Amino acid sequence: MTPECTGPCLDRRGALTAAAVAGVGIPFLAACGDGSTAKPSAAPSGTTLTTTDAVPVGGGVVLGEENVIVVQPEEGEFKAFSSVCPHQRCQVSGVQDGEIVCHCHDSHFSLDDGAPTSGPAREPLGEVRITVSGNDIQIA
Repeated sequence: MTPECTGPCLDRRGALTAAAVAGVGIPFLAACGDGSTAKPSAAPSGTTLTTTDAVPVGGGVVLGEENVIVVQPEEGEFKAFSSVCPHQRCQVSGVQDGEIVCHCHDSHFSLDDGAPTSGPAREPLGEVRITVSGNDIQIA
């Protein structure tokens, strides 16, 4: 004798559907989660990040090991930001069409202040204080 279901019941078809959704959905959600290895920069003060001639005007250089992106919005003006996207902590991809781009979910950020300009990110990229000494760009 099969017991009577008194609350919400799950039949065989419902159980198989739930298993299929979980089998597809869980890996998909894991791919969108913050499982990225990108962490905020912890490079010590005085660390040389790159050189001025390596950073194009209107462009930037992603320094993955330091988790920093150094940009040159205008000739001779250098800025640095965390290269960790605040949306889901992916590493930004670089600079495209005058904006910092994270291709994980297509967030875009301003070269001037790291503020989000489009995409799902709502927080700016964290500013990294730098100094330019001769041709070297260093953590301040």
